Amino acid sequence: MSNGLGTLLVGMGRAGSGLHLPVLRRLRTAADSAHLFAPAPILAVDPHRRPGAAVDLRPVSLAEAPRLADPADTVVHLCTPPTERVAALDTLGRLGYRRILLEKPFAADAAGLDELLALRERHGLDLVVVAQWLGSRLTDRLRAALTSGAYGPLRTIHVVQRKPRFSRSLAGDGHPTAFDIELPHSLGLCLSLAGPGRVTGAGGTDMVVGGRVLPRLGTAWLNLQHESGAWTRIRSDLTSPVRERRVTLELAHGTLIGHFPGSEADAYARLTVIDHDGESTELLHDDSLSTFLHRVYAYFAAGGVSGGAAGGVSGGAAGGVHHPHPDLAVNAQVVRLLDQAKTIAAQARETQAREAQAQVRDAQVLDAQVRDAQPHDVQRRATAAR
Repeated sequence: MSNGLGTLLVGMGRAGSGLHLPVLRRLRTAADSAHLFAPAPILAVDPHRRPGAAVDLRPVSLAEAPRLADPADTVVHLCTPPTERVAALDTLGRLGYRRILLEKPFAADAAGLDELLALRERHGLDLVVVAQWLGSRLTDRLRAALTSGAYGPLRTIHVVQRKPRFSRSLAGDGHPTAFDIELPHSLGLCLSLAGPGRVTGAGGTDMVVGGRVLPRLGTAWLNLQHESGAWTRIRSDLTSPVRERRVTLELAHGTLIGHFPGSEADAYARLTVIDHDGESTELLHDDSLSTFLHRVYAYFAAGGVSGGAAGGVSGGAAGGVHHPHPDLAVNAQVVRLLDQAKTIAAQARETQAREAQAQVRDAQVLDAQVRDAQPHDVQRRATAAR
């Protein structure tokens, strides 16, 4: 693409306007990435609230967009909630768009994932899921340490994700559970580092704000047994007063502790290595979303679904069959594992509820027995007194 690729933003919530748009504006003017973008304004579609116009941003309807920029030369950022994604993707495919960037999570559940993958085949879509942790500098360093074998085999991965998320949860943004918010990033990271696995345990709690209960939006956790023999433990807390995104890799001969940037307000990660030589810490400039979008546009510009390769990975059509983006399989596995975790967590909640109800019933029966016994005790004491 000598003139670069156009951009269509669909959904201008926090992901679209607060994350993607600022990064796109930086990339469109940066010396090493400006050539990937068409000079025309970014097209923005949002049926819920019309975006404000700017020199580089043009609010449009989805019906108008194909007339303003050729869908074949456009990258779509689909930032709608996962529960609304199937219908939107089908419409985009029918309009001729093929290069689609999906906000995480890929889908809300396994059934939704199957629908999206069916649409991918039907319309010949090249789908890429926003998974910037997979390409961050911190992840690159962790992966390199594992590949080198310098610290021996990997034993466990422990991820902690904490942040306050009360206002957005109260407003309702299409994320049905805490499993759908932070865990898609961390679970994808763990699968990329330790390989495939299965969920062995999961659970979560509600969020309670001012007496209002938001079911399943407080905390979420899961345990994963990898086929490689390593274990993963992920803990996410959306009611925490502080922010933290920490991953700890315990290896046979050392421990690696990584802190991802806590939010888009800063772009530095930290890596601490503890081994027999002691402890060392370094800071890494890690604007992972910028790096991720730069790589994705380079991938699409090099061919994507229409042919060519990006970074040595085939992304085009060969003999009528288009090859998926290299991270698509991991992101699909993330959805299926999270779906299993949600099921396990729901079953655990049901068991706890039944046990609580049984305890209440037992207490009620005991109270009734005590009440029934009281008159007899009084009568016996009166008889004894006479």
